[in-house]
Amino acid sequence: MKVDLSVIDFLDRAETVFPDRVVFVDEPDQIAESWGEVTGAEFARRARNQAAHLDALGIGVGERVAIISQNSARLACGFFGVSGWGRVYVPVNFRLSPAEVAYIVDHCGATVLLYDPELADTVADLDVAHKVMLGTDSDVEWFFTDREPAPWEPDEDATATINYTSGTTARPKGVEQTHRSLWLNASTFGWHAGVNERDVYLHTLPMFHCNGWGMVYASLGMGVKQVVLRKVDGAEILRRIDRHGVTFACAAPAVVAAALEAAPEFDPVPGRDRMRVIVAGAPPPTQTIERVEAELGWEFIQIYGLTETAPLMTMNRCRSEWDDLAPSERASNLAAAGSPTIGMRVSVDAYGEVLARGNHVLEGYWAQPEATAAAIVDGWFHTGDGGTVEGGVVTISDRKKDVIISGGENVSSIEVEDAVFSHPEVAEVAVIGVPSDKWGETVMALVVRTDGSTLTEEALIAHTRQRLAGYKCPKTIEFREELVRTATGKLQKFKLRAPYWEGLDRQVN
Repeated sequence: MKVDLSVIDFLDRAETVFPDRVVFVDEPDQIAESWGEVTGAEFARRARNQAAHLDALGIGVGERVAIISQNSARLACGFFGVSGWGRVYVPVNFRLSPAEVAYIVDHCGATVLLYDPELADTVADLDVAHKVMLGTDSDVEWFFTDREPAPWEPDEDATATINYTSGTTARPKGVEQTHRSLWLNASTFGWHAGVNERDVYLHTLPMFHCNGWGMVYASLGMGVKQVVLRKVDGAEILRRIDRHGVTFACAAPAVVAAALEAAPEFDPVPGRDRMRVIVAGAPPPTQTIERVEAELGWEFIQIYGLTETAPLMTMNRCRSEWDDLAPSERASNLAAAGSPTIGMRVSVDAYGEVLARGNHVLEGYWAQPEATAAAIVDGWFHTGDGGTVEGGVVTISDRKKDVIISGGENVSSIEVEDAVFSHPEVAEVAVIGVPSDKWGETVMALVVRTDGSTLTEEALIAHTRQRLAGYKCPKTIEFREELVRTATGKLQKFKLRAPYWEGLDRQVN
C-alpha cells in the first residue's frame, strides 16, 4: 500500500490524538487580536475554515496564497489551511521593502495576499485580486465560521509552499517544496532533534524561514505546545521559557547572543538543564557554543542546510563519546556543520563545493528553469558553499556564492551593490561580509567615489535604506581610491575579504 504524504497528516494527528491539548499559544502583543491558547481540535477547525473560505473565493488547487506577517498563530494556520487542501502557501519575509515584497507577490502570481496590520504600509500599493488584512474583522470569514472545505486528494508531488531566498542574485528565487519534501524534512528533523509529546517549543525563528525549518509541522504532529514569539528580545525569550516551560527552540546565532546577553538578569537561567537550542544560519564561534552550555545550561545543537533543502542537511549534536571531554573540546567538535541526516547524501566535488542529494531537496525554482538546471546537476544539488567531508562530518569553510549571512538572514551582495551604486556619487562598489561577534557577519561596502565627491558614510547608508530592508543595508562603508581587479576587469572578493578574516580558521563566522 502506498498513501501519498501530505502536510495535512500532521494536522490530522493533532486533532485526533490531542484535541483538547493546547498546541498554540499566540503572541499576546500585536495589533490584531491575539488568538490566545488554541487546542488541537480548534486549530484544525480554523484550518478547515480557511480552506473553505478559499473555496468560496474560487481559489483553485495550485493557486498561490501569499502571506506577510510576523510570527503569529494565523500565519501558522495557513501552513495547513492553505497547503493542506491543495493550494500553494507563500510566506514572505516581513523585513523586506515594499518593492521587494511586490516583486515576490507578482513573481509567484499570488491571487490572495494576507497581511498583518502592522505591515499595511508595506503592501499599500500592491494590486492583488484578494488583499486581506488579518485580524478580528477578517477572522469571522476566514477562520471562525464552521464550514467544510471541498475534499482534496493528497498528491505528495504537488507543490505545497514557495519560499523565496535572495541567494546571490539581485532577484530572489522561489524555492518549490512539495508535500513529500516537507513531510520528510519535518519527520527527519523531529526524529534527530528528539521532538516528543512532552516538549514545549518556542518560535524564536521566523516562520517564513523554510516554514519555520519544518518545526511547525513536526511539533504539531507530536502535540507539542508551540509558543509564538513575534519579535526577538533576549530577556523576553528567557521570560517565556520560564513561563511556559519551554524545552527547545530553533534560532539564528544572533538570537543565541541575545539570550546570553540577557542571562545575567535571571537567577537561575530559565530552561537550565532542560533546554536544547538548534542553531543555524552561520556557524557561531566556538566560544559562543561553550558559553551556551556554561552560562545558560542549554544543550547546543548545530544544523546546516539551505532554503533549497527545506532546510535540514546535517546535524551536529553532542555524542556520548564526547561527554568526558573538556567544555572547550566539546564546543570545538560542535562547531562543525555535523553529519548528514537520515536519507541525505552529502559530497564535495573537485572544486570543493558541497553537494547534496536527498528527499527534501527542492523540486525547482518557481518559473526559473534555467536556475533550476544550474543548481541541480546529475541528481546533485549544488549548495554554493565550500567545505570538506571527513569521517562523516561536514565542515563549511567558505561561501562560494557571494552571499552574506547576517543574523541568520541571507543578504545578496549583488543586490546591495545595486542599491549603493544607484547613488550618483558612487563610481565603484564591492560588498562583502565581515565578521561580527553578535551577527555572525555584517555587511560592508567598499566604495570608490566620483571625482570631487564629498559623500559621507552616513549619507550613503541612508540612501540604501530607501531601497532595501534594513538588515541588508551596509553597517559600515570604507571609501577607497580604487578596487583592484583582474586583467579581465573582475573583482576578486576573496582578496577583498581576506584582511578582515585574517587569523580566523573559516571564512564564515
